[in-house]
Order: sequence, then C-alpha cells, then structure tokens
Amino acid sequence: MAGLPLVWGATEADRTRSYPADAMVAGRSVRMTRAVAVDAPVELTWRWLCQTAVAPYSYDLIDNLGRRSPQHLTPGADDLRVGQRMLVVYDLTEVEPGHQWSGLTHAGASRLFGQIGVTYAVEPDGRSSRLVCRFVVGERTRVQWAKARLLAWGDLVMMRRQLLNLKRLAERDARG
Repeated sequence: MAGLPLVWGATEADRTRSYPADAMVAGRSVRMTRAVAVDAPVELTWRWLCQTAVAPYSYDLIDNLGRRSPQHLTPGADDLRVGQRMLVVYDLTEVEPGHQWSGLTHAGASRLFGQIGVTYAVEPDGRSSRLVCRFVVGERTRVQWAKARLLAWGDLVMMRRQLLNLKRLAERDARG
C-alpha cells in the first residue's frame, strides 16, 4: 500500500476507485490520493468543494496573495462549466454536478509543473461524505520522476490544508 507523500487520509476504496484524472495523463504517471471524512451531507460538501472556483482554501498567505478565502458560500460558485479555470492552474474538462469535477493543467501551468490531471470528488459515506482528490502527474523521464516526487510533498502540505478547511466549513454549516 502506498503511503506518504502519495496517499493521505484515503481509504482503500478511495485509493482503488477510478477517477477521470487517471486517464488524463499519457504515458507513465504517478497517482496521488488525498481524502478526508466530512460530517456533512454530500450536497453541502459539494457546495464547499465548488468554492475552489472562487479561492484555493489552503494557505491564503501563499496561494491567495494574502486574501482570506471566503468563509461563506458564494452564490453561483457551484455552477461549474467545462473550460472554466479552477485553482489557477486547471481548466475544467468534466463536471458531474453534485459529485465531482476534473481538470487538466493549462499550457502555462504545464510548462512549469508538467501535465497534471486532477479530480475532486464528494463521495457518500452514510449520512456524511468523503472529500477525495486524485492527482495524476506524468513521469516519463528521470527529471519528471524527480519533479513528481517533489511536487507530491508540496501538494500534500497544501492539499491537506485545503481539504481540512473545506471540511471545517462544511461541518460548521451542517451544524448551523
């Protein structure tokens, strides 16, 4: 079983489930899966996941130019469209409303990071939900392999914070 930095918080089902990101990167690639249990219904967790169209929800000082990510749902943020830019680096390639969105790094981001496919999903877990992210990075050359491993550690830190922030906000709203 894979461990850090490739997997964080994911169950066996999260790790082995197929996501659209798995097929986005041609050739040899590495898959990363991050997940967190959310004590909130799927619908509410989905709304908070869609807030990533508005702000990154990780470390605002680093990736949001010091602006605080909104702490309340933004009307219309859950109206995601294919082609829309998400989290600065992804162009949406697929949206399954209420369940998942997937994207691929745009040309500028691909030059910097290499081609990356991502799927964010909200999975039902009884009366609660799981927030899962699958992150797939190409690693056809030795340089790409090394870059993917460095990216895995950096992404782990940032995505862990993002998922925990989205969890906190969804759970707060579920209690309220």
